[in-house]
Formats: sequence, structure tokens, C-alpha cells
Amino acid sequence: MADRSILQEQVAYYRARAAEYDEWHLRQGRYDRGAAHNFQWGAELDAVRSALERARPFGKCLELACGTGLWTACLAAGAADLTAIDASPETIALNRTKIGNAPVQYVVADLFEWWPPETYDFVFFGFWLSHVPAQQFNRFWETVRAALKPGGRAFFIDGLATQETTARDHAAIDDSGVMERKLNDGRTFNIVKVFHDPPQLERQLRDLGWRGSVGTTGEFFYYGCMEP
Repeated sequence: MADRSILQEQVAYYRARAAEYDEWHLRQGRYDRGAAHNFQWGAELDAVRSALERARPFGKCLELACGTGLWTACLAAGAADLTAIDASPETIALNRTKIGNAPVQYVVADLFEWWPPETYDFVFFGFWLSHVPAQQFNRFWETVRAALKPGGRAFFIDGLATQETTARDHAAIDDSGVMERKLNDGRTFNIVKVFHDPPQLERQLRDLGWRGSVGTTGEFFYYGCMEP
């Protein structure tokens, strides 16, 4: 397993960042890079949402690393049943406020230690794959496979390797697999950050016995829908 201290620091970072996480999604504060950038960002997010909508119905659905609920509401609208998992109780609390009365079962768990106790029709993870260390990549996809019913699908979204996806005061991105991240109050944390090349990622998954495709929205995001 990757250095456990990095994984623990990553959890600490997202717990501490919970209240300001949506600023990244909304391009506010340190993430605001101007009107043209923000417009394109929104358009590319809409393209991902459209792709996710086309994957409906979700049936019995599992969301890994559900965060503050930016995607949970979309999943709840198309799922017969939804379980959402995250290591941060702070982000789950914010997630609940977005979802309201939607019937979502929440689980606080470390995804590097968790194993699915049941199977699902649809497994979703948004902006999580880049936080899986390279040496845990195969193991993570074994977990996803174990969570799927026969004929089930996995849908994922993440960021392309471009500096403009991050805050203006963050260090330049690189391929080291670890990045420093800063909160609004100046505190810094090291987290896992693996930037995947979409064609290479598709080949990796095919080598692991998955079929499907990985595409991009242009500059900011990639997404894929895969079946074992």
C-alpha cells in the first residue's frame, strides 16, 4: 500500500476543506480564473452531466467518495436506491443538506479499507480516481468490480492535467503522484494526485478486463463508462 501517512493526510485535507470545497466547483475565490474560463468550465461540466444523464436509469446505485453532494443529487434522481460513501463526516453532513429528503443511505468509510457488502447496478465516482495511488489502482478496480452486479456499470469523472483546474496559488502540477494543496486559511496538505491520460487509462482498464470508453470534454475533464 502507498505510504499510509499520505492517505491519512489526504483524508484530513478533505475534512478540513469541506466547507470551502464547492468554491472549486463554482469557480469562486482562488479558483476564479475569469469569465471566459468560468464559462468554458461550466459548459464542460454540463457535457459531463449530459453523459451521466444518458447512462440512466441507475437502478441500485453506489457513489464512492460522494463529497459534498455535487453529483449525489443527479444520482438520486435516477436511482431506485442510492448508497453514498465518504471518509469525511464533514462532507457527508454538507451532502445531506443538498439532498434534502431524497432516500440516500450514507456510510462513513475509508475506501482503501472498505469492501462492498452487497452489489449494485451502477457505481459512480467523481473526481476520486486521481486520488488513488498508482500502486492501489488495480486493487481499487477490484473493489469496483466486486460492487457490481452482473451487467452492472461503473461511471467516473475526473480532471485532465491542466493547471487551470486548480487554485491560482497552487504549485504547478506534475507527474509525481503527490501534490501540495492549500486551504483558504493558508494551511497546506500533501495529497495523492495522479493525472491519467484518457487513452492510456482506457487501455489499462481493458488490460484489467473492463470494456467501455474514456472520453474528454475538451480542456478540463475526462469521463468513462465501463463494464467488467
